[in-house]
Amino acid sequence: MIPDIISAIRAAEQTALDDISGATTLDDVVALRTRLSGKKGELAGLKKRLGSIESIDDKKAAGQAVNEAMAAVDTALDARRAELHAHALAERVEAERIDLTEYVRPSSRGHAHLVTQAWERLEDVFVGMGFRVAEGPEVETDWHNFEALNMPIGHPARGEWDTLFVDHVPPGGQPGTTVLRTHTSPVQIRTMLDEEPPIYIIAPGRVFRRDTPDATHMPVFHQIEGLVIDRGITMADLAGTIEVFTQAYFGPGFHSRLRPSYFPFTEPSAEFDIQRPNGEWIELGGSGMVHPNVLRAGGLDPEVWSGFAFGFGIDRMAKERHGIEDLREMYADDIRFIEQF
Repeated sequence: MIPDIISAIRAAEQTALDDISGATTLDDVVALRTRLSGKKGELAGLKKRLGSIESIDDKKAAGQAVNEAMAAVDTALDARRAELHAHALAERVEAERIDLTEYVRPSSRGHAHLVTQAWERLEDVFVGMGFRVAEGPEVETDWHNFEALNMPIGHPARGEWDTLFVDHVPPGGQPGTTVLRTHTSPVQIRTMLDEEPPIYIIAPGRVFRRDTPDATHMPVFHQIEGLVIDRGITMADLAGTIEVFTQAYFGPGFHSRLRPSYFPFTEPSAEFDIQRPNGEWIELGGSGMVHPNVLRAGGLDPEVWSGFAFGFGIDRMAKERHGIEDLREMYADDIRFIEQF
């Protein structure tokens, strides 16, 4: 009798394994587990028959065979379930996959910001005209930012700058005398104090004012300052320099003009405009002959040396060059805008 039961167990095991390998869905595996491992399963029925075996050794051998068969079936069910689950997950991932190829660029490298492009182009133009690039700190003393530029304490011109003060007291200084520079003009003073004339420099940099952002103003923006100190410098040299710069930067169809104005650090002073090829005039910046008091603050004798200075906004240059209506667009980080330049 024992060989018949062992053969039946082996046959039931093989049939169960064949059914498991033929399962094509997770639901099939669930149904097979219920049928094969349940009390009504064929192997369970064979296990019940073990009680009719009289020989203890035969009963033990048959019991071991049926337990091994049931363990093999359970292992096969778990393996098939895991296989079908992985396959179903792969199909779901493929079905829900998002095609991102439209966002792939030929190159992942970016490019310089629009203001940086204008900054570098301005430097190239002025260096080509014989100027040298100079730099200065963004956190300045009140003396460099105002007093040395002919704007002592109480001077009404100070009201034109919405100054941001820094909680820092320099050695030997007083509270409230350290500022975020409101213009790049302090570089003029630092250069005159550090170097002997002749001086031909430009000073591009970031400046700060307590302005509310709008289409033409930002609290943080960029300026470029020009300074020439030499013997016999006149307004004619200033006008010629501005004209050469205008055509070099904007093109041969553009021209410039000077209009009388007032700045505390130059005398005489002038606004300078550029003329588009269509005849339209656009105000660009301020300029003038360096005031004698500014020369003295820089340690130079105004009876020996003379010079001119000019300055304008780099952000505005980029705005005018590319026809941008709102300065804020250049800092909004909108990739659709950035990629145009």
